Amino acid sequence: MEIGGTYEHMRQQSSARFSPPYPDGGISWGGAESNARLRFVDPQYGFITPIGTHFTMGFRGNIIEDVRISPQIEPLLLDDALKVVLDLQEQWRRGGWMDKKQKKFPPFADTPQWRAHLRDAPNGRATFWYAGDKYQATLTMHRFKDRKHPEEERYKIILSVSKPWTPYP
Repeated sequence: MEIGGTYEHMRQQSSARFSPPYPDGGISWGGAESNARLRFVDPQYGFITPIGTHFTMGFRGNIIEDVRISPQIEPLLLDDALKVVLDLQEQWRRGGWMDKKQKKFPPFADTPQWRAHLRDAPNGRATFWYAGDKYQATLTMHRFKDRKHPEEERYKIILSVSKPWTPYP
């Protein structure tokens, strides 16, 4: 998947099945019809997610403008959710992405303080990453009541990537 690429090209190159475009005024959207892995194609800033759900893309005309995925098949235990977000952040660091909003939205960490923040935040926590002035990613994680595991503390992760929508700090 490539921001600025065409939805049709992405559908043709993907091993996952994607829906035809769903128009909604000037902006359209489409999504994976099954669980899929996001392989974000960029020579410098590329990364790969685990297999996930809720994989959707927004596009104008046939040009992809943004992507959103939950990089997990089901809500995860805290240890497993932290592994996913820490791996994504490490891929971004290696690729040159910057976490420029550290004071207000620091990157995820596996510390007692972060674990407490995640347990106590009703809307979860977010971190923002920038790939120069080319892309912006938002990574969020929040507690999730899972009907399959009602007695367990589970977490849901959401990743959104697009061209920057907030000024590059």
